[in-house]
Amino acid sequence: MKHLMQAEAKSARWQRSMTYTAEDPVPILLCFQMNGSCYRTLHPLGVQLAIYIICAMGMLLTVLGNLLVVIAVFHFKILHTPTNFLLLSLALADLLLGLTVLPFSTIRSVESCWYFGNAFCRFHTFLDTLFCLTSIFHLCFISIDRHCAICDPLLYPSKFTVRVACVYIAVGWGVPAVYTSIFLYSKTVEDGLDQFLQDLPCVGSCQLLFNKLWGWINFPLFFFPCLIMIGLYIKIFIVATRQAKQISSMNKRAEGSKHQLGAMKRERKAAKTLGIAVAIYLLCWLPFTIDTMADSLLGFITPPVLFDVLIWFAYFNSACNPLIYVFSYRWFRKAVKLILTQQIFHTRTTTVDLYQEE
Repeated sequence: MKHLMQAEAKSARWQRSMTYTAEDPVPILLCFQMNGSCYRTLHPLGVQLAIYIICAMGMLLTVLGNLLVVIAVFHFKILHTPTNFLLLSLALADLLLGLTVLPFSTIRSVESCWYFGNAFCRFHTFLDTLFCLTSIFHLCFISIDRHCAICDPLLYPSKFTVRVACVYIAVGWGVPAVYTSIFLYSKTVEDGLDQFLQDLPCVGSCQLLFNKLWGWINFPLFFFPCLIMIGLYIKIFIVATRQAKQISSMNKRAEGSKHQLGAMKRERKAAKTLGIAVAIYLLCWLPFTIDTMADSLLGFITPPVLFDVLIWFAYFNSACNPLIYVFSYRWFRKAVKLILTQQIFHTRTTTVDLYQEE
């Protein structure tokens, strides 16, 4: 999605300042030695190394953190719940983003050129858009799950089953895949957008469908799910506050209520943690989304360096969720400890009660 939303901005900037013709005296700092090549922004060696190191650390954190989430949910049977299956699918999308998209995006950002060909550019854009939309859909579904668990706890076990979670996961991957395939690989759609197409980009860029329409199409796909998530979490907050008083009164009751009390506390903790994840998602994505919309209206005035910073700020959101789990979930810290100490290779660890100390 990031490629698609920034396409018209990159195209306009490169057309104004990043092409050369035969009349140019010295074709220097070009991606390719040919007419119509993009100019290459050459950073000092120290700056290049620093950017590569920062991006590599971000990729490593994204891959390792989400890999731990995937292993934990797969291995420990107590974590085989509908909510955690959604978390597993979300972590898988972020993991694949770190493995398949970020390495090439790093080179493109630092070198300011795309060296991998048009075919792979299209596929890279497909993966980028797919994983981005998948994350948005999963966060929205997780919000629905938490809303059911907090606001309707008695019916929640029967309403939100593993089967329902699998349906949500299928929709969360299937709809983005179909949507992205249609707009990236359908010639009919491209032919129908001829009136919106602007100047073609210079050689050495990775931008497809260079028109403002893309930004306005993708904006609702980000904005409306976010509105749904915000609305649900406002209601969750109100209900959870009321339940906090009930929990306080339950503390004074008989021992028989301990199981129900523990379940209510875990549900509220899960809702709070996932609310933080949604808030951080909005914090990372809103600057890029708003800038993309405003930039297309104001004549693409955002400096390229700032534009890349906003893109990577959105990318690094994929590394945040595992960090949130580490600081919020004791069960996740215990799972990580068992994974890192290689105790998961013992069959008996699959039945460990990670909630025991909570």
